[in-house]
Amino acid sequence: MDGIAVMAREEKNIANNKKAFHDYFVEERFETGIALSGTEVKSLRENGASLRETFATVRRAEVWLHGLHIAPYSHGNRGNVETDRSRKLLLHRKEIRYLIGKTKEQGYALVPLRLYFNESNLVKVELALASGKKLYDKRDAIAERDAKRDADRALRERQKGR
Repeated sequence: MDGIAVMAREEKNIANNKKAFHDYFVEERFETGIALSGTEVKSLRENGASLRETFATVRRAEVWLHGLHIAPYSHGNRGNVETDRSRKLLLHRKEIRYLIGKTKEQGYALVPLRLYFNESNLVKVELALASGKKLYDKRDAIAERDAKRDADRALRERQKGR
């Protein structure tokens, strides 16, 4: 690379929404900022967050995250805020307009996939534009995953036998 230092992306995961991949087909992903108070950020550094049952909505040309649980900061006082309040997501106006158009279509939802600190130590949310899976789609995904696991296991067994 001729002396050019390539910085690897150092992201620290705070919380993942594994159930989102089971319940939805992820169409597109967006990196968004989130408006937080100081004690909420300190609590996130202590890994006090849960993305279970979390969803996003577009209201008056703003995107809001509902259901995100951030535990109260352990050393906080009256500066601690409500744990399950709605929080504003920070996107460009053009992205918000795009999301408004897509969410008006049948079957699309805004689902957060993960919460993390980026390389600048800012809290980011990976937001997905997703469509819901039917029960038979979920069963197919489980069957594919099991088949892949069995094939990988058989391949490992075969390579061991050499």
